[in-house]
Amino acid sequence: MATAFPLQIFYDGACLVCSKEMDHYRKRNVHGHLQFIDISREDFQPEEYGKSKAEFMAQLHVRDGEGNFTTGIDAFTTIWQAYPSGSVYRLFSALVGLPGIDLLSRGGYKLFARYRHLLPKRKNDCDSGRCGLKQTG
Repeated sequence: MATAFPLQIFYDGACLVCSKEMDHYRKRNVHGHLQFIDISREDFQPEEYGKSKAEFMAQLHVRDGEGNFTTGIDAFTTIWQAYPSGSVYRLFSALVGLPGIDLLSRGGYKLFARYRHLLPKRKNDCDSGRCGLKQTG
């Protein structure tokens, strides 16, 4: 089944690891299939999407162009589908679906999501003089 673009990626911009990962995808978003929504921003309104802030904070969410959500590892495989066939991301998507690897990746992501709050936080943009600047997709 084809992925309906654009994809809205709901990520915790205050999480250093999470924001670095999204910066990586943002730089490679040459076709504009990905839109990045930082759920840590004060102006983020989760109710617009029918979810609570706690639900969004619990794990990565991606919403496709038809309004369907995927979460966790499935959200990553959805993101990877935005990249061209033959890309390393498509390879990741295929590998994660293999028996054994699927189980390990799901377990690993659940551990990460549960304990990511213990990881270093992203430096406050106000400290860098960029306070209040809007992020672009």
